[in-house]
Amino acid sequence: MQMTCASPSRIRCRLIGEADIPALTELLTQGFPARTRGYWTRALDTLARRDAPASYPRFGYMLESDGAAVGVILMIFTTWRGNGEVRARCNISSWHVEPLYRGYASLLIAAAVHHKDVTYVNISPAVHTWPVIEAQGFSRYCDGQMLTLPALGAWVANARARKFDPRSDYRAALTPDERAILAAHVEHGCLAYVVTAKQNAHPFVFLPRRILGGIVPTLQLVYCRDMADFRRFAGPLGRALTRLGAFTVLVDASEPVPGLVGKYFPNRGPKYFKGPERPRLGDLAYSESVLFGP
Repeated sequence: MQMTCASPSRIRCRLIGEADIPALTELLTQGFPARTRGYWTRALDTLARRDAPASYPRFGYMLESDGAAVGVILMIFTTWRGNGEVRARCNISSWHVEPLYRGYASLLIAAAVHHKDVTYVNISPAVHTWPVIEAQGFSRYCDGQMLTLPALGAWVANARARKFDPRSDYRAALTPDERAILAAHVEHGCLAYVVTAKQNAHPFVFLPRRILGGIVPTLQLVYCRDMADFRRFAGPLGRALTRLGAFTVLVDASEPVPGLVGKYFPNRGPKYFKGPERPRLGDLAYSESVLFGP
């Protein structure tokens, strides 16, 4: 998709290609000063190497002014099969336009969200962008986060939490897609656990990160089959995680979660979506936090 606008200089919105990576690394480093150049180098390299759906952009879109990069929006597409059909989700990430060209920022978002069959999510919008995102037709699907102490959860009879082992035979208790999610996220530095109970298996993925100014280590829940599973098995999971020195887990929530011990933070880490399918809480698989780092 390509758009042009009449102006003293030629403004063009186009797909990002691998040859654009050096220029975009510089642009992103300038636009997000809290992130290092190394962070953006790794992020763009990850997009270049990942097994992305062939029918969608690999990197995203960029704005050019007379051939120079002046704007960028990164996109992470994921597809999966659900209810007999292929579904697609896109994590919109790292949207930046140089100040002189902010009037053309709408070209980027128009190009990015033109696939009507895709559910688009923005999981890390800056506070000042919330009204802009909502004006673009995005809706909130998560209002905050809860910092939990899962080890204080209830004891569950015959439930055991163990690290995911790709060599183990979980049989039909884990679907092929679930096994692929667990294995791929371990490769990206996440912790994957499987809780077994009554011959059933329940998958969980946690991302190590730091909160409170980067001082306090915690884990963030980035995947589970259903948030009800985390509430039910918080105790066994938490006690397994404490053996690794992990005492807290951050979960997305729109209100305090019944049955979990912890503190709810409204308007912290709200998440937005636009498209045919409202995302569920407890599924940030293959998101920017995982692929690029928290």
